[in-house]
Amino acid sequence: MNKKHLSFLMAVLLIVLSVFTGCNTEVEDNGKINIVSTIFPQYDFARNITGDKANLKMLIPPGGETHTYEPTPQDIISIQNADVFLYIGGESDVWVDSILESVDTSKTEIVKLIDCVDTFEEEVVEGMEAHEDDEAGEEAETDEHIWTAPQNAVKMVNAINSAVCKADSSNSEFYTKNAEEYINKLKELDNSFAEIVSNSERKELIFGDRFPLRYFTEAYGLKYYAAFPGCASETEPSASTIAFLSDKVKEDKIPVVLKIELSSSAVAETVAKESGAKVLTFYSCHNLSKNQFDNGEDYISMMTENLDTLKTALN
Repeated sequence: MNKKHLSFLMAVLLIVLSVFTGCNTEVEDNGKINIVSTIFPQYDFARNITGDKANLKMLIPPGGETHTYEPTPQDIISIQNADVFLYIGGESDVWVDSILESVDTSKTEIVKLIDCVDTFEEEVVEGMEAHEDDEAGEEAETDEHIWTAPQNAVKMVNAINSAVCKADSSNSEFYTKNAEEYINKLKELDNSFAEIVSNSERKELIFGDRFPLRYFTEAYGLKYYAAFPGCASETEPSASTIAFLSDKVKEDKIPVVLKIELSSSAVAETVAKESGAKVLTFYSCHNLSKNQFDNGEDYISMMTENLDTLKTALN
């Protein structure tokens, strides 16, 4: 943590120098508003609202890892010059508050999206490999993966639309129309997930991976077991965790062991090996690969893939 703070202070010094030398290359001067987002979900929500009427920038690039990200001086310039700045506000965004205190954001609409929804604490369920902090008895962190429930995505889109309309009132009718159409798609997704769960044979999921989907499982009344909490940095679970998950798959006749996108399938394959269960990817939509990004994949398309995965896993 000290190293991260040191890196941040160095970045601030560099940004101050860049301001004095007139280095302001991130400003888009094409008459459109500038929207900066930390990660993919709110970037995708914003682009569905604004269409081609805004310049959008995502700080953490496709394939990037949120939990190890550190802002560059250029990122700080982008935030300072944004008309709208979107961030989640969870544990992975602790660096944001320091930046917002250090730069002039008087002309920026800032949306801390975690304030728009009801939150849960990150939890350690039976069999799960706990954080070192959890073992030390420290207070649980708020689970930051709020976008994984389509119901929360609707609230986030409404909040983003309000900020965008304030920043560019001349196009507010266009933005609001797009937001309403997008919200209808999110509600269709929500209804589809609810229908699958309602008609399923079981209500239990096994993840041989981190688990950033508590908001999703809470929304649909699903039980889960997983190797790690959502923000865990560990990649190798203990033998007892592997044994617990493997036994759970066999005892409950679970047909699918799930993994998260952009992570190794090694743990899930080990858990599934003895039972003959399949390993499938369930998208948390936290980020996507560069290839997916370039091919136009988005929150809706990844969540739509999750519909088929969920149906297979629960039946």
